[in-house]
Amino acid sequence: MIQQTAPVVASPVQSRVLRYAAIALCVVAVSGCTTVRGWFGNSEKAQAKALSEPARLTDITPTLTVNRIWSVNAGKGEDRLGIRQSPAVADGRVYTAAVRGGVRAFDLQSGASVWQHASDLRLSGGPGVGDGLVVVGSLDGEVVALDAATGAERWTAKVTNEVIAAPTIGQGVVLVRSNDGRVTAFDAANGQRRWFWVRELPSLTVRGNDAPALGPGFVFIGNDDGTIAALALADGRPLWEQAVAQPDGRTELERMADVDGTPVLDDAVLFASSYKQRTMALEGPSGRPLWVSEHGGANRPAVGAQRVVVSDAAGIVWGLDKYSGTAAWQQPALARRNLSGAAIHGEHAVVGDLDGYLHWMRLDDGAFAARQRAGRAAIRGALVVVDDVLVVQNTDGNVTAWRVAQ
Repeated sequence: MIQQTAPVVASPVQSRVLRYAAIALCVVAVSGCTTVRGWFGNSEKAQAKALSEPARLTDITPTLTVNRIWSVNAGKGEDRLGIRQSPAVADGRVYTAAVRGGVRAFDLQSGASVWQHASDLRLSGGPGVGDGLVVVGSLDGEVVALDAATGAERWTAKVTNEVIAAPTIGQGVVLVRSNDGRVTAFDAANGQRRWFWVRELPSLTVRGNDAPALGPGFVFIGNDDGTIAALALADGRPLWEQAVAQPDGRTELERMADVDGTPVLDDAVLFASSYKQRTMALEGPSGRPLWVSEHGGANRPAVGAQRVVVSDAAGIVWGLDKYSGTAAWQQPALARRNLSGAAIHGEHAVVGDLDGYLHWMRLDDGAFAARQRAGRAAIRGALVVVDDVLVVQNTDGNVTAWRVAQ
């Protein structure tokens, strides 16, 4: 789904380019785009159809056995809101939020219900967990902090816009990113606001954003203009900024360069990926680039021992060398299937798609190893792996857990 923050007017020369770009973007966007009858001639209709149809899945020979260990419903899912809800996992529990249905906690190994916090709020950002808290945001800008052990309400707060990213919690701070480019830091103990930081948004962006990432005394934020910003956690003071991708091009569509996925901090190296098909590794403390790859996407990257795995806007999955950024492999068979970001599950990378399928690929060469269906609804949010268990939430609000057979 494309999110427009100011009117965009195309010149006559640009109109044809925008027509085809809009069709392609409908494929990678969350939902809501349709082709208007009468825009195209016969040959153009055929081209548009080829551009928009998801690749058909072909049979694979599984080399990996993956079992569903439990399935639960978290409440009314996001459907077509484009908010990419995903679960949070900590201390043996899975925490979920629903647009209607409140916040719930489940046992990671069995899926048994631990507690449920009822709410009339349209909870949208997915839960964040840490420091003994579970924190969620709503489509109306409310922030609710719950006790992670019991689900009891600890405090509430308010931000200036809808929250479609999970809050980040740690080092005594709760960081809430609202959809107007603002990050607000609250005291984890009482919910008092400590500081806020604002980034001006481009006029056209990909719908969605993700949580900030924490480092020791740092917070790293991926921005819709293609940059990464590092702030001092204590007071929100800017420390450095680095462009992952430049928002260049003749049209607003071409200039979209969103870093919508949470940057991943691995030791002292920060990995970030941009919608403009670029991935970068940086020194976390300084922001100095270590390598740049011309493959990437708006979702967060998955970082393993030797590979960084990214899914791009066209539906191609890339396995990059962790230390050089060189493309070790690509998997193009999922083209136009609106892929989620990747996760590392043992010796494999896994992504979800628009029809609810999960696809496991070998980390060494990208070959398909297994395929399972988590339901018929799309998987858009981040996939979470803890203790060798993969946890997935789809747009219907169904949550499933998966384990590789030994």
